[in-house]
Amino acid sequence: MPRRSTTRRLRLLALLLCLAPIPGRAAHRELLQLFVTEPFIELHTGPGRGYPVAQVVARGESIDVLFRRTEWFKVRTERGVEGWASERSLETTTLADGSTFKFDRGDRKGFQSHRWEGGILAGDYAGATLVEGFWARSLTDNLKLELQVGQFLGNLSNGYVADLGLNHVFMPEWRFSPFVTLGTGVERTEPKATLVTPLNQNYQTAYAGAGARFYLTRRFFLRAEYRHHTVFTKSDANEVKQEWKIGFAFFY
Repeated sequence: MPRRSTTRRLRLLALLLCLAPIPGRAAHRELLQLFVTEPFIELHTGPGRGYPVAQVVARGESIDVLFRRTEWFKVRTERGVEGWASERSLETTTLADGSTFKFDRGDRKGFQSHRWEGGILAGDYAGATLVEGFWARSLTDNLKLELQVGQFLGNLSNGYVADLGLNHVFMPEWRFSPFVTLGTGVERTEPKATLVTPLNQNYQTAYAGAGARFYLTRRFFLRAEYRHHTVFTKSDANEVKQEWKIGFAFFY
């Protein structure tokens, strides 16, 4: 019995050793390698200009990008020294194929070209107070796929709206850039109770509208828009509702 127990323990230990990751191999991952083209770039001890410069990387040397925090990148030099480089200092670096390193910035360039944006808007929906949040994915600098979800509060009824559509932005490089929008959605209306309990209603909608964006600073901008909604009711005559709203948004 003692010999069988020892054999089982040895087999279990061998199995654990086979399943255990090899040191360094599991943690290994592909890092983005950049090459310095300016005379030098400075590496700070932290993500900010208030941190002291601890290392200087000369022209022709390479650095590996570890991760990004707002406007700073943590990098590692060829000698294994880690530090923080500002995004402005990395604008002139190149990739291994000689192309310029490109990334989204929290400035006017980032306002023109970014991947995601979102925000909070408030306004009027057919006479009711509307509060709405939106999220958008940039397909190109000019075209965006957008989802909006909101709640409206009126004198006779409350409800919820959700819209999905496309936005076409004119002159996205301008600080003030107009856009048009087109899409479809749903509306849920909840009439306020009186003597008889009313029924909640769900309707399909379609909309067309126009608006404008105004860049403020860093990653923030103002957004204002108007939408013309057609609500497809069960009766022969569809209902038309006007929507106005304005709010703050951000991009990343």
